[in-house]
Amino acid sequence: MLKKYSLAVRLSSFIVIFFILLVTILIYLYSGSLTIILEAYHFILPSVLLLFLCCFLIIHIRVENFVYLKVKSIYEDLLPKGISIAEDSLQKDVEIITNSIQKFAKDSKLEVQLLKEKENYRKEFIGNLAHELKTPFFTVQGYILTLLEGKVKDRKLIKKYLQKASNATDRLGYIIKDVDLITEFETGVTNLKIEKFDLCKLIRDLVDSFEIKMKEKGIEITYEFGNNKSIFVNADNFRITQVMSNLIVNSLNYGVENGSIEIITKNLSKEKLLVRIIDNGQGIPEDDLPRIFERFYRVDKTRNRQEGGSGLGLAIVKHIVEAHNEIVYVESSLNVGSEFSFTLTKSN
Repeated sequence: MLKKYSLAVRLSSFIVIFFILLVTILIYLYSGSLTIILEAYHFILPSVLLLFLCCFLIIHIRVENFVYLKVKSIYEDLLPKGISIAEDSLQKDVEIITNSIQKFAKDSKLEVQLLKEKENYRKEFIGNLAHELKTPFFTVQGYILTLLEGKVKDRKLIKKYLQKASNATDRLGYIIKDVDLITEFETGVTNLKIEKFDLCKLIRDLVDSFEIKMKEKGIEITYEFGNNKSIFVNADNFRITQVMSNLIVNSLNYGVENGSIEIITKNLSKEKLLVRIIDNGQGIPEDDLPRIFERFYRVDKTRNRQEGGSGLGLAIVKHIVEAHNEIVYVESSLNVGSEFSFTLTKSN
């Protein structure tokens, strides 16, 4: 019932507020004080209420009458001449159309708001992408132009410059490859190869592959599978390896010296398994948590990407997990550590 009058209430409230502000400004400009308003509140309050009621009735009646006349005109055009229009039926249709118009206005407002948010996100993404591409591009360009000038004669220095240019082109390749991958997932072209495989073996092999990186960072990675030596799941082996790798790299990059990373599996039900990656690193501020899975979003805006990579690791994690119809979670406390976890479907 209230929805029927929502448009009239909103417009009436706007008119009354605008009128009050206008009168208040005029009184202040004329007298230099607002005490006259306080002294006459017993007269002003009823006047405001009366103004609201008048506006409400006028707007509601005008809108309803407009719709009524339009519906009646349509009925008169459609019905054969000589057939009278049932007033009750017409009034019911008027009410239905009025509610539909109000719903359309509300939905349109939400749609416009959503489009504005998407536009802002698009602009931010393009800006971030340009920034990510700009750094390695100018690095490559700078070293190549230096070598082309022919002023560098030292072969060791030439080799060093070429190696730095090669590293920058690798970074460009990572960015392009990962952007292409995310685009595929967003457009529904996932091409997942669902198969049965041993998750425990995948984790053991993956941790072994990070041995050098662990020693460089001074971080220890441990894993715990409970009483299980093998846990079989149904998923894309290559993509889940990518998810685990990205989460481990993220924990290593933001870890602390002599820190630790734990990988734990937990049974949620007969069908579902939870994989947890827990670290005692820098942690993530609470305000940044809702956005960490966005493409190119950085928690530390001043952090240089000395570790390489594309800056799309967590975004790829989210897309791969959701492509499996699973869920990814994150919990974190600043200067305490972070926990990333995701579900998987167990194989019978």
